[in-house]
Amino acid sequence: MTPVIELRNIERTYSSGEVQVRAVRDVSLTILPGEFVAIMGASGSGKSTMMNTIGCLDRPTGGCYLLDGIDVSKLNRDELADIRNRKIGFVFQGFNLLARTSAIENVELPMLYSHKRLTGNLLRNKGLAALGIVGLADRAGHYPNQLSGGQQQRVAIARALCNEPSLLLADEPTGNLDSQTSIEIMGVFQKLNEQGITIVMVTHELDIARYTTRNIVMRDGVVVGDTPVRDRFFATEELRRLSAAQAAVQLAP
Repeated sequence: MTPVIELRNIERTYSSGEVQVRAVRDVSLTILPGEFVAIMGASGSGKSTMMNTIGCLDRPTGGCYLLDGIDVSKLNRDELADIRNRKIGFVFQGFNLLARTSAIENVELPMLYSHKRLTGNLLRNKGLAALGIVGLADRAGHYPNQLSGGQQQRVAIARALCNEPSLLLADEPTGNLDSQTSIEIMGVFQKLNEQGITIVMVTHELDIARYTTRNIVMRDGVVVGDTPVRDRFFATEELRRLSAAQAAVQLAP
């Protein structure tokens, strides 16, 4: 089985004046198709640099990165942009939706830059299908200010799915959401992962990391922990417990 992600002795060093900052240090890592991985660590641990490298947004200064068996370490800017568009979907903490654009139009946007030339009808149908996956097909014409935070993040997930990527990257996707909405979003990710999509998520929240299947912990640019998740959380069960607890509070004298 070809790994989706294979990092071999990855280094990333930044120059700050005369000071060299080693953000990532000799990291080797393999992520297989269908895994759901959380990358964790404190601020400055290197997890964001790692995510940027995996997402082909940043180049390593040393080592080799294979994405679906393709060495992307030395690709030029245009080649990297093409790889990102075809193989990777991004979900961000701040949603990054265009305010004056409807949900369906936000979802369609990445497809306009695809190497596939889609007709208007096919574009719309694929956009609606992506919204349907996250349960928002009936909100296709709504604008971001007409949607809740959780709904906006679902639109962002649909946008990430529209080009049928082999890898979904999520950077603190629940950081701006309340607890119940966070669980709902993790339920969406779990459903997508069950359908075979490989997901890598950066988070600093221990409880959110327990919805994944594998936790990678970074400190000072080095991987210091890589373990399967025991006692994993499942969103449907957690929402059921939360609903029961809320009902008990309402019935209490």
